[in-house]
Amino acid sequence: MTDTHLRKRDTWETIAIFLVIMAGLSGVAHFAIVKLNPASIYVGALMCCPAVAAFATLLIKGRKLTSLPWGWGAWRDNLAAYAVPVGYVSLAYLAIWGLGFGGVPDPDRISDWARQLGLSPDATVLPLVLMIFLLGTVQFVKSLGSIAGEEIGWRGFFIWELRKVTSFEGVAIFSGIVWAVWHYPIILAYGGGDPVFQIACFTVMIVSMSVILAYFTFKSHSLWPAVFFHAAHNIYIQKIFTPLTVDNDQTSFWVDEYGLMVPLVVTLFALYYWRKAKQEGL
Repeated sequence: MTDTHLRKRDTWETIAIFLVIMAGLSGVAHFAIVKLNPASIYVGALMCCPAVAAFATLLIKGRKLTSLPWGWGAWRDNLAAYAVPVGYVSLAYLAIWGLGFGGVPDPDRISDWARQLGLSPDATVLPLVLMIFLLGTVQFVKSLGSIAGEEIGWRGFFIWELRKVTSFEGVAIFSGIVWAVWHYPIILAYGGGDPVFQIACFTVMIVSMSVILAYFTFKSHSLWPAVFFHAAHNIYIQKIFTPLTVDNDQTSFWVDEYGLMVPLVVTLFALYYWRKAKQEGL
């Protein structure tokens, strides 16, 4: 057997060890999320599973933690990675609102934000602007720890191993499918709609995101742009745009991570970064 075949076999063995450990750890966390309370604590535990699995795999393989791409990289990459999900989420929700698939803004949400900020419940513009700013900055910083738990494993370790045995396209698609499947128990437990439709939409979105995340990770040689990207994606969908949307009879089909609009828009972004990665030799 040639050295190349031995290296590939060792890499696939490393990937298998990582996935088995992560599946075991995540299975416990998923059980806790579905069966126990409070769910938010167990979600945090689930998000740390990829990092723990990566650390355990490195230990088993006799490799150092310093082999992961911990370097901060260039600020422009981190800021660009933050801006991309802000862009596609904004475009998706502008389309939802403009096409009448949901209204905006939700007056109850604005009033609630005003009360949280200690402002008059009759105020509209100030609580809207102030809360979006705080969520996009303070909440963003607060979320970095749990998000890093995922990204240390996925983009700090997993895709670098995949890169040793497959192309950029293979890395993006395979890692995206695994990342999507990892979320399925939560969708089945808490999605609240047609599980087949929601899983399909979510999978398209996650695979598309994985293309962009792989691009920024390989371009920067750092896991931090992925952390910035992931945190911004979660905040702008879950904390800002979905809460501001007034539901009608079509909203659930289009809105959020389990609806159709965000996957459609992020797929267009992914095609751009897919082509960009090929042009840059990633």
